[in-house]
Amino acid sequence: MSNTSEYTSQVITPSRSPARMGVKSGWRATSIYAEMIAEFLGCIVLIAFGAGVVAVAVVGLTESGRTAVIFNGAGGWLLITWGWAFAVTLAVYVAGGVTGAHLNPAVSLAFAVKGDFPWRKVLPYWVAQIAGCFVGAALVYADYFRAIDAWNAAHHVASYAAKGGLTTFSIFATFPASYLGAHMGLALLDQIIGTFFLLLFILAISDNLNLSPQSNMGPFLVGIAVAAIGMSYGVDAGYAINPARDFGPRLFTWVAGWGPNAFPGPHGYWWVPVLGPMIGAVLAVYVYKWAIGLTLVARNELLKSEHPMPPQEGIGYSLEQLQAALDKAKKAHAPSLN
Repeated sequence: MSNTSEYTSQVITPSRSPARMGVKSGWRATSIYAEMIAEFLGCIVLIAFGAGVVAVAVVGLTESGRTAVIFNGAGGWLLITWGWAFAVTLAVYVAGGVTGAHLNPAVSLAFAVKGDFPWRKVLPYWVAQIAGCFVGAALVYADYFRAIDAWNAAHHVASYAAKGGLTTFSIFATFPASYLGAHMGLALLDQIIGTFFLLLFILAISDNLNLSPQSNMGPFLVGIAVAAIGMSYGVDAGYAINPARDFGPRLFTWVAGWGPNAFPGPHGYWWVPVLGPMIGAVLAVYVYKWAIGLTLVARNELLKSEHPMPPQEGIGYSLEQLQAALDKAKKAHAPSLN
């Protein structure tokens, strides 16, 4: 979920000169549609493995005869939190090279507020993210609908839309814990807190002036961040911390027959995992900038002023510049003919 791609897209402009040395251009290199496809596929992966692990925990293990009851102790919750961590990690690796792997409308909004992402791309990214999450939920349902139906039959749940259908609905989207009652303000606070920490971690991981991870470990650490949030702040409202992750599958379940369990959800909950993450993400941008970012920039400027780097030759952005540098080096080290 780093913002490297956004910086690059603002600096490099497409060339109108003929392709050089096999380098191709076209809509995949310049069009926002290529980015939307990457976000779409990344979100499919996110939900296919995130909702997939919940399906295993809720209906797969019990109805396959592998366990007797769901959530027997903390093991079921740990399975879900680690499963979502792996889902996020793999999804970021899939889409990261194209878009930086937002995979979350709150992340796209935060980067736009921060100034690292064009506002004109925000809505197209949101559309791609919600569509990908919808399709990911459909894939999980296609694989586990027999287990879902078997669980409903074993527990005498008449239909997906019945009150008991909330259990199988939880495979796909979130709902508030019973102890919150009708206090949706508390559920909203939960989503603000969870997403605040998610963006705080993403901003720190993707900041090259901070202790940025090496060896392409950024996506793995984002997954670890999601696991930490799930373990510490997951039970109040299911730690959606991503409007598309909740709204896309929620829309699918509504279409598939879960009815009021999906919309409006318990106590009209559906809007909470949409609004809460947006608020938390924007707050994180300003808090990180004030508490960490400005200090890193100031120290970096001080370091450069005290220890200026000598100008480097031969480091350019085009193949021609690189070749010229290589030719210059060869000439300098070539044996003299005299």
